[in-house]
Amino acid sequence: MLIVFEGADGCGKSTQIKLCRDWMIERGIDVVVCRDPGSTPLGERVRDLLLNHDSCDIGHRAEMLLFMTARAQLVEEIIRPNLTAGKIVLCDRFYLSTVVYQGYAGEIPISEIYQIAEIATNALKPELTLIFDLDVNTALQRVGAQRDRLESRGPAYFEKVREGFLAEAKNNPGQTLVLDARPAAAEVHAQVKHKIAEILGR
Repeated sequence: MLIVFEGADGCGKSTQIKLCRDWMIERGIDVVVCRDPGSTPLGERVRDLLLNHDSCDIGHRAEMLLFMTARAQLVEEIIRPNLTAGKIVLCDRFYLSTVVYQGYAGEIPISEIYQIAEIATNALKPELTLIFDLDVNTALQRVGAQRDRLESRGPAYFEKVREGFLAEAKNNPGQTLVLDARPAAAEVHAQVKHKIAEILGR
């Protein structure tokens, strides 16, 4: 089972994925955590290229393809083998981030991104995508002053990012759940546990 944690920068998804991992381990569930981009040697190099301020100029289309490159390696090297082994994989971002950041906010046609995602992931789709929703001002305050290349794009860009996540959630109601990320981490985690326990119970 692949469960993806999504949301704009500052929404708390990385905290939630760690809490979820710990909860699953306590229950004796075999779980693997990965991040997209990253978690493979190639993915980490691409991540540094994409997020480092000292990197070269990267257009939205090239940016999208770089994310897909890292994702293809992540699926082949980590996600698919662990799913085949019967493990639950928790992934910090997946192709929905590219749809939102480079599509809704970067103005690349959404249909094109989905077509390339189909190839990059070999048609792999999450069982569940959790979107942690937070207003832009609060999210940027949580990020703080130390921001990577994408986080530095400003409020107008991230308003489009938030709108994109909410729009995609409406388009995929059965596989996507939007959670209010404003409460304390423990309260949000309780909602995450409830939803995942429901799915595991099936």
